[in-house]
Amino acid sequence: MNTFTALTTSVIPNPTPVVPAQAGGLLTILNWASGIGLVLGVLGVIIVGIGMVIQLQRGEGAQAIGKLGWVLMGCIIITGAAGIVRAFV
Repeated sequence: MNTFTALTTSVIPNPTPVVPAQAGGLLTILNWASGIGLVLGVLGVIIVGIGMVIQLQRGEGAQAIGKLGWVLMGCIIITGAAGIVRAFV
């Protein structure tokens, strides 16, 4: 079994990923878009939090929890999309 293991590990290539020089502008745009999206996501969480405080005083707090879920889902999609695109570039 050791001979087989040594043979298979010596045959499997180990590529090293290299970012092409032409992708520098795209990565800059992705970094800016990701940063702006996350800042807007944090701002959205703050706005929803303020709305929750106001609605809780009126007795309508359950409606704001749904809005918070949508904002957090948007933040997850923004960070996930940036990571997926960076993996392919």
